[in-house]
Amino acid sequence: MTSQRPGHAARPVSSACAEDEQETVALAADWADISLGLRKDLGQQAHAQWIKPIRLGGFCAETGTLELHLPTEFSADWVQRKFHDRLALAWKIARSEVRHLKITAQPGRRQTHELQISVAPHGGADQPVVPLRAGDAPAESFTAAASLDPTLTFAAFVTGEANVLACNAAQRMAAPEPPQFAPLYLKAATGQGKTHLLHAIGHAFLQTHPRARIFYCSAERFMIEFVQALKAQQTLEFKSRLRSFDLLLVDDIQFIIGKASAQEELLYTIDALLAEGKRLVFAADRAPQALDGVEPRLLSRLSMGLVADMQAADIDLRRAILESKLTRFAPLSVPDDVIDYLARTITRNIRELVGGLNKLIAYAQLTGQEVSLQLADEQLSDILSANRRRITIDEIQRTVCQFYRIDRTEMASKRRARAVVRPRQVAMYLAKVLTPRSYPEIGRKFGGRDHSTVIHAVRLIEELRVRDADMDGDVRSLLRQLES
Repeated sequence: MTSQRPGHAARPVSSACAEDEQETVALAADWADISLGLRKDLGQQAHAQWIKPIRLGGFCAETGTLELHLPTEFSADWVQRKFHDRLALAWKIARSEVRHLKITAQPGRRQTHELQISVAPHGGADQPVVPLRAGDAPAESFTAAASLDPTLTFAAFVTGEANVLACNAAQRMAAPEPPQFAPLYLKAATGQGKTHLLHAIGHAFLQTHPRARIFYCSAERFMIEFVQALKAQQTLEFKSRLRSFDLLLVDDIQFIIGKASAQEELLYTIDALLAEGKRLVFAADRAPQALDGVEPRLLSRLSMGLVADMQAADIDLRRAILESKLTRFAPLSVPDDVIDYLARTITRNIRELVGGLNKLIAYAQLTGQEVSLQLADEQLSDILSANRRRITIDEIQRTVCQFYRIDRTEMASKRRARAVVRPRQVAMYLAKVLTPRSYPEIGRKFGGRDHSTVIHAVRLIEELRVRDADMDGDVRSLLRQLES
């Protein structure tokens, strides 16, 4: 599941029961590897529900005890019972000094008779949001508590052509004035930012409505809570409390498929909240109409407001996201060619892209090495190989010819007409950017041209992209086609 890195076990551990800065970074790097391995073993849904919320606590080198914190006592108890042995084994493999795990709720979490979220007096978006549990009800009846990640705010969300509609709609949903559409439905593939927007809506809404009651959960969590309420014969209490919220945020709504009783309760909840002017936001990896096994009445409620589609991030957005993360690592320098390489290669989702950058920088900090293309290739080989789609020069030539409406034979012809030369130069440029082929190899694929001709074409297109908006637009369009 995880592998021990060279020289890893030899790293000294502090003798006191406290973390120094280097140890914190080392533990974080280990946890990144362990979490990735667990995601492969457990699956995306179980990982997102139970493993992803885990935060590292203190490490005592004398006893070999590492603390793991979860947002609520319920989730801590569940992880302790279901995943303790698996987590303990993973840590033993990654770092032999960790001999014991202590899994608890995040310090400072407490129970209250109100189910709501409170923020610090200043109400800043970066302040931790403390989730509070339902009051006198037993733990089995209603334990889902809103838990907003303090790092997932609108300020930290990087927008581009692929996600600007969804971001703008999310901001309108959190604005002081009533939304023009309800509910809001965010549709995006895994790792493209829909969960980030859900948390950001919660933070922004609390800034303008400090005493607001918010419920954030996954659809699976919603179903678990509903079933527990049924077993405890507390469905009326469940319904009453659920409908008392001012903002309902439900993630991964596709996982409510096939649960008739939970679907019915969600339907009634949507109707009740909308009738009172409350705000609702749902997120899923597919459009409402593509949800199989969902009652037609519920489908109509989910799609009656605004369905905001978040497309896969293009290379410019991926690069902007990476650059936005670099401020956290100053004064560590990450060369532009490394950022460009990661943005061009890790294309499956944003979460994996940022995770790759974090892993690369953590390794560089721990070993004292400079971040370079070679280091990226060595340390991110698994991520890169999983993402790397082999784009061929033949594919590039075919796509360029279709785009410019010229015959494929013109790529290797000797014609010097501008209508032929420019597309040929664009294809050479793309071949150099998107493939590992050398200049001579590229030249041979274009009718046996000399490598100097390819170099000239690459430099010319680079210059044209800077001063000619039409050319830059053409290249961007072709890049999107080839990388999709």
